[in-house]
Amino acid sequence: MQGIGQVIGFCRFSYPAEGGFQVEHETLQDRIDYLYQPDRIEERFRHFETICLPGLKAQTDPDFIFAILVGDAMPVNYLERLMILVEDFPQAVVIPRAPGPHRKVCQEVINSLRVMDEPCLQFRHDDDDAVSIHFVERLKKAATDCAPLLDQHRLVGFDWNRGFVARPDANGVCGEPIVHPYWGLAQAVAVKPGVRQTVMNFGHQKINQFMPTVTFTDEVMYVRGHNDHNDSRQKKHVKPVVLPPLETEDEELFKSLFGIDTTHVKTVFGG
Repeated sequence: MQGIGQVIGFCRFSYPAEGGFQVEHETLQDRIDYLYQPDRIEERFRHFETICLPGLKAQTDPDFIFAILVGDAMPVNYLERLMILVEDFPQAVVIPRAPGPHRKVCQEVINSLRVMDEPCLQFRHDDDDAVSIHFVERLKKAATDCAPLLDQHRLVGFDWNRGFVARPDANGVCGEPIVHPYWGLAQAVAVKPGVRQTVMNFGHQKINQFMPTVTFTDEVMYVRGHNDHNDSRQKKHVKPVVLPPLETEDEELFKSLFGIDTTHVKTVFGG
């Protein structure tokens, strides 16, 4: 039995990759200008602070690494703001890289943090999404429970498909429960020792085409952040999503399970 090994989370924070975006740009400079456009980057910071970070900082199992990939040309004021947000998050490692091919750069960054002769559990995470404070703990348990499967395969996927889709703003949080498989959050890949492929080498909706996967539906595990600057919402003919305000019990759930505080959301988005 190979054991669990490292746990590495991976997040791209406005990294100007070549590829990796559903919305296209004619030149690399066009993409950089788009990513650092003041209104857009402000929204990313607000989501990162209020939705993404709280649950990660409060993980019941703190033994993991969280890599944050940024562009090496990120304006200094934005980089300083990012570093302030993660200064009380010791698992976070901010890694600047020059623009390059999306999957290649992501793979290189993840493997630079690996002990390559040990197994590794890897999860991807967007800067406007949240996972339960139990996610790392549940991931390790799933890997332990599925040890014979991990021994037999180079890669094994795990997917928790029950959560919420939510939109924060100055009035609080609107959202509703949802079950959506292979959505790319609360999703992980177990990688055997020596294997250089990573969770970022596969489209999140297609991992079951390349490896055995195990899915879980019994537990609320994520919040999918919804906002006007979602990459998936930049194309034409995307239908608007109308979400109701959270009920009081769901506000309490968001705070206890994800660390998302509605009062803090109102303050940050109202600022």
